[in-house]
Amino acid sequence: MGTVFSFDVRGGEPHAVRAALDEAVTGLHRVDAVFSTYREDSQISRLRRGEVTVEECDPEVAEVLELAAEAERLSDGWFSTSYRGSLDPTGIVKGWAVERAARRLADVPGVCGVSLNGGGDVQLLGTPGGQRPWRVGVSDPLRPGGLAAVISAAGADELSVATSGTAERGDHIVDPRTGRSAVTDLVAVTVVGPRLTWVDCWATAAFAMGSREGLAWLESLPDVEALLITAGDEVRCTGGLAARLG
Repeated sequence: MGTVFSFDVRGGEPHAVRAALDEAVTGLHRVDAVFSTYREDSQISRLRRGEVTVEECDPEVAEVLELAAEAERLSDGWFSTSYRGSLDPTGIVKGWAVERAARRLADVPGVCGVSLNGGGDVQLLGTPGGQRPWRVGVSDPLRPGGLAAVISAAGADELSVATSGTAERGDHIVDPRTGRSAVTDLVAVTVVGPRLTWVDCWATAAFAMGSREGLAWLESLPDVEALLITAGDEVRCTGGLAARLG
């Protein structure tokens, strides 16, 4: 998927964990092969060219497209799988794939905690053991090497953190209304919630909205908190984010 994945699995019998890790990595490569818009032979590329139907693709394609349609509905169209008139579900695929892989690892007997980081988007399940909870650092988009916040998973059996912005990849987020790069006052949006599938979508949608509308919308979502940073170095947060800082 053009990025780095890292795994932290606590507990479980070592051979069983190693087998599950191998399966998870293989599964992530399979997701890339099926959904990549850069591969001419991927099922998504063939689907967007009309060479196959959804029914002829792997079942995961229909699953992801249904989830994406729900994300589009809940965001009033600010999240979209249409890119310049073509099908492009990549905005949801990575979060969905990371969450799915993390849950498979968490199902290994004896495993008490999983942290899976896919290019900065993190799914946390269970606990790392001991007294200290999982903690995720949020990069400061205006100060390379610095942290804007640290998110704590204390008291949560599952938590995910996803960031959308321009610091790492430049202007890659598209305004679905215009089909062009989203022009907003934001440089980064970090969203925190139970499932990475959704928070990854919400971060993208909120970035496209801009700080004022994006913050108001994120406040309306259940079990979601967020940190928004503007180009003017203004930090805006949802009301409950403070409880997740640590």
